[in-house]
Amino acid sequence: VDRDLCRNPDMSFRFIEDHRDAYPVRLMCAVLEVSPAGYYAWRDRPASQRTKSNATLLAAIRQAHHDSSGRYGSPRVHAVLRTQGRGASRGRIERMMRRHGIRAITAPPRRVRTTDSRHDLPIAPNLIARDFTAEAPNRVWLADITYIPTAEGWLYLAAVMDLFSRKIVGWAMRDHMQVELASAALTMAIQQQRPQAGLIHHSDRGVQYASHAYRDALTGAGIVASMSRKADCYDNAPMESFFHTLKTELVHHRDYQTRAEAQRDIFAFIEGFYNRTRLHSA
Repeated sequence: VDRDLCRNPDMSFRFIEDHRDAYPVRLMCAVLEVSPAGYYAWRDRPASQRTKSNATLLAAIRQAHHDSSGRYGSPRVHAVLRTQGRGASRGRIERMMRRHGIRAITAPPRRVRTTDSRHDLPIAPNLIARDFTAEAPNRVWLADITYIPTAEGWLYLAAVMDLFSRKIVGWAMRDHMQVELASAALTMAIQQQRPQAGLIHHSDRGVQYASHAYRDALTGAGIVASMSRKADCYDNAPMESFFHTLKTELVHHRDYQTRAEAQRDIFAFIEGFYNRTRLHSA
């Protein structure tokens, strides 16, 4: 037993209070050499300033966690509370969330092949080389495709990310992952952002991005193509991170009966949460 606990009755009583659901109170009192009567008297005292502070902080943590629909863990909850002017440390918030069972929703990933690089189309050089930084918006875009399961079959999502802001500036959803899917996401990004010539567009070597139609669209907008090395997902890590976030924070917690239902949910996630309010670790 920690000697500090035995020398400090308040610390002993706090330990007992924190662990009384796991161990008998009388057993802990005996081990820590304090009396059960002393513990219950301590527990019945008027709330201390620290207790009041903890209660206020816990309420703020629960609110931040609720506002993110359960998606935020301790690092982002800490960031939210810091913007509110609360000075609690990240360690204190982490301990309090763990003690009260407040955790970010997660789920194991599922894998489906969305990249078909078995083609003879031209391959662009890798201009990014895993340097995932940009000096301003619309200097570097990343593009990729993922899938969402529904009772009607797969729904495919093509997305274009601005590397500077990490926002999804273009996206499209279809029941297929042909060239038109990727082209629709690119068209949305170009129409909304109107980038200047010289922007770098980075993607994998999939047939959608290497196709003549897609390359013509890039050339027409003055956009320079860049492609990852073969079968290397780390060359497009920020997009992989976005898809992981989408699935662990939303898709894996839904049971979509129709593609239309999934489309509405994903639209709300991208435009209502991810692009507007989500705190990005980058």
